[in-house]
Amino acid sequence: MSRTLDATTPEELPALQHLARHWRDYYELTKPGVVALMVFTAVVGELLASPGTVPWNALLVGNLGIALAAGSAAAINHLVDRGVDARMARTRGRPLPTGHLRTVHASLFAGLLGAAGLALLYFAVNPLTAALTFLSLIGYAFVYTLFLKRATPQNIVIGGAAGAAPPVLGWTAVTGTIDPHSLLLFLIIFVWTPPHFWALAIHRREEYASVDIPMLPVTHGDRYTRWQILFYTVLLVGVTMLPFATGMSGPLYLMGALALGIVYIYYGVTMLTHEHDRSLPMKSFGYSIIYLMALFAVLLFDAYLPFILAPFLG
Repeated sequence: MSRTLDATTPEELPALQHLARHWRDYYELTKPGVVALMVFTAVVGELLASPGTVPWNALLVGNLGIALAAGSAAAINHLVDRGVDARMARTRGRPLPTGHLRTVHASLFAGLLGAAGLALLYFAVNPLTAALTFLSLIGYAFVYTLFLKRATPQNIVIGGAAGAAPPVLGWTAVTGTIDPHSLLLFLIIFVWTPPHFWALAIHRREEYASVDIPMLPVTHGDRYTRWQILFYTVLLVGVTMLPFATGMSGPLYLMGALALGIVYIYYGVTMLTHEHDRSLPMKSFGYSIIYLMALFAVLLFDAYLPFILAPFLG
């Protein structure tokens, strides 16, 4: 029989009170905005893997497991970077630098989230999805955060592989295999990550320099980074043509991808020709998020258009 709160033992009260008081801090540890974008791309991967017949365990349990694992990786990132976060204006208000949460509590929270997410994927979805999710967690939380971030200005290029994994995880949750089309979705996010993050890094260059993190604008300067952003953006637009070229998607996706890409290239060119405009990097950063969401939405709409039109076409 379940107990009511009034029947809770005195030993349990401090833990419950702690959770009630700090739930917002724990929520912030998971980087919910980032996790939401990752889960969205995972959902698209699932829906594209088997249009119209996605199993409930992949769509519901699979996404819950992926979200929990991603939240765990984000919490570990907070733990590793707590010293650096305390010295940067953008991050000094986070739960660990402010002392709202203790390191031991955040560590326990990260461990529980990760274990729960991987267990759900292994037992309720399939072992391959659990294994790939585990590799992604290790890649972001430890390989990128502990090593790459502080070792090379190409940190976000190499480390971007972990953040590009969700569509593959979603696809694998449905099929139990790694499909070549899911790797195209991976490639899109992998190439999107550098211009997305480097725009933010330009805006925060002084802060990264002050804490000795070798982001590209710190080590090679703003102008070189702007050229790299433009190069990767053009490469990204080329990569987004692959779903159409391989027959994965149709003309609707092609038109949408081209339109979105032209706007993104415009931001890249404008950042080079208007270096004095300090607002442009953050405008480009903001558009990059809209771009990725819209691109995946168009990809999904293109795949499901026949199902939408079927009732009207008889």
